[in-house]
Amino acid sequence: MEQLKRMALFATVVQKGSMVAAAEALGMSASAVSQQIRRLEEAAGVSLLHRTTRKLTLSEAGAQFYESCRQIVELAEQAEQRLAEQRDAPVGELRIAAPVGFSGPVLSEALAPLLSAHPALSLRLFFQDEQIDLIEQRIDLAIRVGQLDDSSLVARHVADWRMLVCAAPAYLARRVWPTQPQQLLDLDWIALNTERSQHLQLHGPGGAMQRLRLESRIACNNILAARQFTLAGMGVSLQPEPEIRELLARGELLALLPDWQLEPIGLHIVTPRRDAQPAKVRYAIEALRRHLLNA
Repeated sequence: MEQLKRMALFATVVQKGSMVAAAEALGMSASAVSQQIRRLEEAAGVSLLHRTTRKLTLSEAGAQFYESCRQIVELAEQAEQRLAEQRDAPVGELRIAAPVGFSGPVLSEALAPLLSAHPALSLRLFFQDEQIDLIEQRIDLAIRVGQLDDSSLVARHVADWRMLVCAAPAYLARRVWPTQPQQLLDLDWIALNTERSQHLQLHGPGGAMQRLRLESRIACNNILAARQFTLAGMGVSLQPEPEIRELLARGELLALLPDWQLEPIGLHIVTPRRDAQPAKVRYAIEALRRHLLNA
């Protein structure tokens, strides 16, 4: 590293035309600049500069060496400029991981304005319900749902989404429409896990609370698959209200027990670290936080 510093100093001396001018530009004394040039020549084993009382001239070796030093300085300046761009404006590739349920309009509506406003920003999305290694996959940020495991990652809680007990009209046409939580035990459940049973806690009028242990007929680890089975009239499932709002509005899904509320699910934005975030990550976090909070 010391040698690189001396090369940059040498390039400055040549560009400024004297050691005094280089010293002023670098905030050093002229004697310190001269000493560093001497050490550089000693390491190289050749004379780089011809010194007279009036001016400095490059030796043949010095002229060739200066060209390499100049290129190194330019590359360093370009690297600093790129870092500044990353720090100050959303540029480069933004890599986001999210559960498959977010592959609908939620993320596109949140991030499309950001991409439109910053043409130098590109986006790579990784949709999967299994948690992936953010460091190994070079993920800038991930959206995680529900209870988070302890880890070295930095998590920011951004919103709570309401969960609904849903069924298709075709399924309810064959069943008694439930009016009390206990009647849910008689329905065919489509679970978002691979276990046979799941536990449900509902809060009702007047502070009433009901806990149920439900046996699932269909179990899968993908919310889109669970939603499709529900739409096909195969049973009842839990769904996040923002993701199915249009289905509810069109009557393709119906919400059961409207007077009883499920525990909401927490949405978190997770990053490998909190400090020194590039602008692309800071802007994306704010866009997602604002959109998810209002979803």
